[in-house]
Amino acid sequence: MRIAVTGSIATDHLLTFPGRFAEQLIKEQLERVSLSFLADALEVRRGGVGANICFGLGLLGLEPTLVGAAGADFAEYGAWLRSHGVDTSAVRVSESLHTARFVCTTDEDQNQIATFYAGAMAEARRIDLASLADRPDLVLVGADDPEAMLRHTAAAHRLGIPVAADPSQQLARLDRDQARQLVDGARWLFTNEYEEALLVERTGWSKADLLDRVGTWITTLGADGVTLARGGAPGLRVPAVPAERIADPTGAGDAFRSGFLAGTAWGWPQEQAARLGCALATTVLEAIGTQEYKLAPADLTARMERAYGPDAARTAEPRLAELR
Repeated sequence: MRIAVTGSIATDHLLTFPGRFAEQLIKEQLERVSLSFLADALEVRRGGVGANICFGLGLLGLEPTLVGAAGADFAEYGAWLRSHGVDTSAVRVSESLHTARFVCTTDEDQNQIATFYAGAMAEARRIDLASLADRPDLVLVGADDPEAMLRHTAAAHRLGIPVAADPSQQLARLDRDQARQLVDGARWLFTNEYEEALLVERTGWSKADLLDRVGTWITTLGADGVTLARGGAPGLRVPAVPAERIADPTGAGDAFRSGFLAGTAWGWPQEQAARLGCALATTVLEAIGTQEYKLAPADLTARMERAYGPDAARTAEPRLAELR
């Protein structure tokens, strides 16, 4: 299966605050917040949801196509992605803007406060999916320039290509009609627990209404795993794979999507695909940065066996053994 991933390409600036955000907030003054958090660690890493998901798919041997916009400073980043199995031929390189920046501070409870600068991402709306050299079998529409997200969704539907809708961080920027256009008719819909509630509010559709309009709605729940829901069918919950330590939560959701889409591409049942997604998410949780982890087939298989039993591991092992 040929997968195209549309979404942001960014540089992550990840800071660590040795305290709790909640302890710095005064309830009576929330409408006039003026705070500065003194961070004691800074990591500058490659990121962006589109690039992160492609990186994971590349490690799993899928050779995904990244569709997005970056700045003239993308040369080194692009070489990195290509060396990890990502096709970057569809990336638009801006002549005047820098690659997007994601600045995120994490406290000791793993709460996060972040700011995102779009930069060259604004030019993603100029990319036409119909012009891709190889037609994909699946398009994931991830968080990106909102106009680009709408354009890519419409193009995929027009071309008859199945869509995985993943609006995530951009839900806050979308109006009702935009939110509806992005998810209506999607074969897969990805949200986290907060985004699930926000999507209901943004679209004005009930959860039942949304389930009637999508194939499978996958909701990530952090340490509680994920749920898979389909209209008219019982919901399914897949537990998370326990982490030995949490180094950095950034990018775990993107890694889940990589694992789930890889399992889907291999023809696995959705529950098994979600198990691989959870195993990959935990691997990222234990590393600092969204693309600094490495995959070891034996490690992934062992994680799945500990979390889901020998049958799940046995099913995954032949495919994972092919990874390099």
